[in-house]
Amino acid sequence: MNKIRLGFIGSGKIAQVRHIPEAAQREDVEIAGYFNRTRSKAEEMARIYGGKVYENYMEMLEDESIDAVVVSVANILHAEITILALKKGKHVLCEKPMAMTLEDSELMVLTANQTGKVLNIAHNQRLSAAHMSAKKLLSEGAIGNILTFRTTFGHGGPEEWSSSPGKDVWFFFEDAAGMGAMADLGIHKTDLIEYLTGQKVVEVSAMLGTLDKKGSGGSLISVDDNAVCIYRLSGGALGTMTVSWTYYGPEDNSTILYGTEGIMYIYDDPSHPLKIVKKNGEVLTYDVKGIQTNENQTTSGVMDTFIEGILTGEETILSGNQILSAMRAVFACEESGEEGKTVTIEKNRGE
Repeated sequence: MNKIRLGFIGSGKIAQVRHIPEAAQREDVEIAGYFNRTRSKAEEMARIYGGKVYENYMEMLEDESIDAVVVSVANILHAEITILALKKGKHVLCEKPMAMTLEDSELMVLTANQTGKVLNIAHNQRLSAAHMSAKKLLSEGAIGNILTFRTTFGHGGPEEWSSSPGKDVWFFFEDAAGMGAMADLGIHKTDLIEYLTGQKVVEVSAMLGTLDKKGSGGSLISVDDNAVCIYRLSGGALGTMTVSWTYYGPEDNSTILYGTEGIMYIYDDPSHPLKIVKKNGEVLTYDVKGIQTNENQTTSGVMDTFIEGILTGEETILSGNQILSAMRAVFACEESGEEGKTVTIEKNRGE
């Protein structure tokens, strides 16, 4: 069997605890090599999993023996490296958020379509057991028509979610991350509500702020640490999407959908990851697996989905084509927050 030769551009925390170990578990994948700005991190991965260390990412992209790459570097570099990789004939799994501008996000998808290569974005929440079960139940009318919703993602911040932890992680700098909690967490929950409902976000009103996070020098960080957004969906439902890096206690990764026939609770009740309460009082519970947290890492399914997409040539659930509408909503929220106005997303209305 010819194995897919896979290279890793970025050997930081997300690659170390998810992408590289998950690739190593597959018999049809050969880990070919790594590039990381701090070379020692790439060398450490090579010692553990095998493969070579490249001097720079262009050297890896020029290597014709590499079939696919995983891009998990600072947000600001996602688009540039992904587009180059696709043009060099590589399939790409890119970390979220796709890019720092909508234009670059669209260009990534266009380039993938033109080159015929797989472009997947690492939206692992689509693959969680409760979310996949919830989507099926919703499509079967388990709570009737969705009227309103709230979806939340909050924890104490990304200070430890880096291979160089501390108060000055790259997440906190606008020139590396672009946006803060909105890009880190908001893209997940925006995409999730579209995935669950099968509808697009067509109108947003948002407030983004930096309320508490400070760097080592004591000044507030240069990106948002909280965002509260109101969404109108293409099917008419209204709801809120809230993200935070200042939930200094248990992580909240819950979603609640209110329908004409009942209420669905996802990751809201610690005893039951998925629960429905019908309007007649009947309670239905579905004891699927719990969701990943920063402290509890489990197999995400992202790597498996990416590799299967390469092998089959079929569009996957993580295709950039499917993620693009959520990116439009995220950038619309940024515009709404900056200008203090409601923003309509016309392209999402037309899809």
